Amino acid sequence: MNILKVLVVDDEKPARDRLRQILEDEDAYEVVGEAANGHEALELAARLSPDVVLLDIRMPGMEGIETAHHLNAMEKAPAVVFTTAYDEYAIDAFEARAIGYVLKPVRRSRLTGALEQASRFTGSALNEAAVEAQLNTGRKHVCALAHGELKLIPVSEIRSFLADQKYVSVDHDNGQDLIDDSLKSLEAEFGDHFVRIHRGALVAVDRIERVERNTEGKSRVVLRDDSQVDDKELIISRRHVAEVKRRLKES
Repeated sequence: MNILKVLVVDDEKPARDRLRQILEDEDAYEVVGEAANGHEALELAARLSPDVVLLDIRMPGMEGIETAHHLNAMEKAPAVVFTTAYDEYAIDAFEARAIGYVLKPVRRSRLTGALEQASRFTGSALNEAAVEAQLNTGRKHVCALAHGELKLIPVSEIRSFLADQKYVSVDHDNGQDLIDDSLKSLEAEFGDHFVRIHRGALVAVDRIERVERNTEGKSRVVLRDDSQVDDKELIISRRHVAEVKRRLKES
């Protein structure tokens, strides 16, 4: 019999204890770790490679929806089952998109049933369900894989996203990293805070000091902070100049 490795994530210890107690009474599951928040969950998931993560939706700091997105991006992505006290609207949204959930207070039969049916969902399905259920969907971090480990980069610390072959290079306050997200999806998600300056670059509006012309007469953005990005990457294509200037006036 294959034993499923389970990581339990909840900011309340009694809730974690209850889940562990149920699972330890079942031969088919092994609790390989516990986490009290999203950051701990990602660190443990990268190290322990659980088959399933039991994930609380409402947690301080990084909430369950964002944590699930980052788990889903892992090379060996675990299945996720949410534990939630939310109302029927959230439940309907999750059921419609085959996203596993267990209502609190957790009952043994429902938990084991959800674990048996646990499946990996797409990020878009989770976003759709979260919007319908009026849950917070916005990521506060992007996730990079550096030296085999997950690295979370706060969006507030990012200066620019640059297309880099099949990856995107993130220039941030603590260096540069590569991520798998596409520029198109990043623009759709973070477009309120970033502006496209050419087909291969998004720049944080609040990091732009001014727009100026270089010696060749081309418009470029000048950033407020030191950046490792080459100046040629910060040249604004003609079709985007008006939009960049408009966003600067509004900021």
